Amino acid sequence: MAHEPGTSGGGGMELGRFLRARRTQTSPEQVGLTVGTGLRRTPGLRREELATLSGISIDYYIRLERGKETRPSPSILDALARALHLDDQEHHHLRELAARAAHYAPEPPPAPSRTVRPHLKLLLETMRPSPAYIISRSMDLLAWNHGGLALYAGLDDWPTKQRNLARYLFLHPTAHRLFPDWDNQVRACVSRLRAAAGTAPDAPDLTSLVGELLLKSADFAKLWERYDVTGRKHSHKTFHHPHVGLITLNTQSMHLEGTPGQRLGVYVTEPGTPDHDAMLLLDMTAPEPAAHPSTTNQAQRSAGTDGKSRGLDRR
Repeated sequence: MAHEPGTSGGGGMELGRFLRARRTQTSPEQVGLTVGTGLRRTPGLRREELATLSGISIDYYIRLERGKETRPSPSILDALARALHLDDQEHHHLRELAARAAHYAPEPPPAPSRTVRPHLKLLLETMRPSPAYIISRSMDLLAWNHGGLALYAGLDDWPTKQRNLARYLFLHPTAHRLFPDWDNQVRACVSRLRAAAGTAPDAPDLTSLVGELLLKSADFAKLWERYDVTGRKHSHKTFHHPHVGLITLNTQSMHLEGTPGQRLGVYVTEPGTPDHDAMLLLDMTAPEPAAHPSTTNQAQRSAGTDGKSRGLDRR
């Protein structure tokens, strides 16, 4: 794939891209500068303005933004972060990019394993009726329980290898209707991918997905260009589901110990509520997962997760 902004490149190029994105999206008013009446050709801050605010020379800053300076000191990074009003997550990302620039290796490290350990598949089944799944760092769906797949309506129409939550949000025709706040969902999605790709810009699993979405989705391309690495993370999500109606679930995502790059996502809600009833219905009516049926059967035997033990045998 060609070196799209923010998807590939070596040394300090990614550091420079991030600084430029944050500079052009920071207005003079945000940092206390008085703007004259003349027309400003540069969006956001000028290079010389940011250099002055950070206490560094304009020549040094230009080298940073062009990827020619790869070893900025921690004090310079902190000064840039203060000048740009970066939040903690953006500041951390800036430091990660600088560390990568200083120790750049031309060969990308191998992608994290996509193999989901058997006991994690059992864990997904014991979580029923709560929808749950495991995704890769590029948001490929690696394993799931009944509700975890069914919650994303229409995702099961795609072949197993094509099932990816970012691809679903931007390219599946149902996604816009499923999420009442689709704009917020896609911003958070792109921010997560941007953060991952920023520190591994040559990783094939990330560049392949990003390249596809840049070509196929104008919405993705616009958000990608912004280089946001912090998205608004909500403790709940609302789905306008075609099979169970409107349902709001609390959500939690976490890294899995011993499986770098894999994350567990799970949705829960209070028993006895309409949302919980809808969640039960989703679990009961979802098609039987085809990817790991033997694991599903084993989980049901070992955990006693048949219909009665989950409270689903309601007549």
